[in-house]
Amino acid sequence: MTTTAVIACGALVGHVQEIALRNDLDLYIQAIDPLLHNRPSEIAPAVEREIARLSVIYPNLAVAYADCGTYGALDELCVRYNLKRLVGQHCYDVFFGTKNLQNEFEAEPGTYLLTDYLVRTFKQSVESELGLDKYPFLRDDYFHGYRRLLWIAQHPTAELNIAADQIAKKLNLNLEVIHVGDMLLEQQLLTLVAK
Repeated sequence: MTTTAVIACGALVGHVQEIALRNDLDLYIQAIDPLLHNRPSEIAPAVEREIARLSVIYPNLAVAYADCGTYGALDELCVRYNLKRLVGQHCYDVFFGTKNLQNEFEAEPGTYLLTDYLVRTFKQSVESELGLDKYPFLRDDYFHGYRRLLWIAQHPTAELNIAADQIAKKLNLNLEVIHVGDMLLEQQLLTLVAK
């Protein structure tokens, strides 16, 4: 019988499922809409609703989110409910490590980041959400300060490589790819769900 539920950011849920399978973890995984990253003040309330719903079913809960722009609201929630979340400010930290990410920003402060999820969903997550599909001239307003596009890739495929190249062309940025996998996320997830 499953005793642990993981409330996961929808951008991470596929990775959480893969990690659970790899490690033979019996988890119930509940995804939260990843588009809330564009409205981060709504993330903590959405997570809290799932905590209320799932805590009556599962004795163990974990939160597969970094801070994700909540400015500590997720931390306050986790303290209130005695839960743990992933370490880091955002999923880039979770996949790549805070120090590695800091080094990349020091090397090129004008870096726009992608994960596999963002490469896969760029049209919806970025173009539609920012209105670039209707007003492409806004590209220069949004992206004028960027000089490079850095894809911290978890599981690159030929399809994702093509999509990343297309994004780079749309944004008029040089694409760099660093293959990071999902091992850092796996280490954290295993700690979160350890009994």
